[in-house]
Amino acid sequence: MTRVKICGITRPADRDVAVDAGADAIGIISGVTVDTPREVDEQTAADLAGGVPPLVTSVLVTMPSAVQEAVQRVETVRPDVVQVHSGLTPAELGALGRRVDATVIAVVDATQDDIEDYADAADALLVDSVDAEGGGGTGEIHDWERTHEIVADLAVPVVLAGGLTPENVAEAVETVEPFGVDVASGVERSGGSKDHDAVRQFVRRAKRAGSTVESGNDPPEGRQ
Repeated sequence: MTRVKICGITRPADRDVAVDAGADAIGIISGVTVDTPREVDEQTAADLAGGVPPLVTSVLVTMPSAVQEAVQRVETVRPDVVQVHSGLTPAELGALGRRVDATVIAVVDATQDDIEDYADAADALLVDSVDAEGGGGTGEIHDWERTHEIVADLAVPVVLAGGLTPENVAEAVETVEPFGVDVASGVERSGGSKDHDAVRQFVRRAKRAGSTVESGNDPPEGRQ
């Protein structure tokens, strides 16, 4: 079944709704170089991560400029996973993975040429629509067919992000067949504040589509 990550959590209430809806991972943004209403300070990030229950994955989403900077953030927030946007080379990501007790996800753009290098260095990839500053969360859809090729070619898990919403996530899962999907702005009523109904719909539709892909069966009519 397709894993679902709800990202850009800034409040305990939004975290808890996502968990209750069946999300597999909670993304908390801290220490990024782009202007986003979803960023929280390290102490808030640690508090939010600490409230993620067992069997649900806490993810620190960050943009470090050096390995030591990333190590410090991981030691403060204590997430299960650190998701790195920009700033570190594949070799530095490998070094980070050896220094922290957390899974490392590297964020890549579907169009870049060195995706395999990042796949070799990280535990998983997140394919997003990355802006000029290296940040994701642009809300823009990229080429899903290209991402499907990445999924098919690589041995590491691939998470799909970029412009996903409750309305298009089923099609995205069926087209790309990713390990997981990631959403932030696509389930918000305003920047940094989640729409709880949209979160529930997104999780439900992503998981239903993932089950359909695995079984090879068409979804029941009227249940898209």
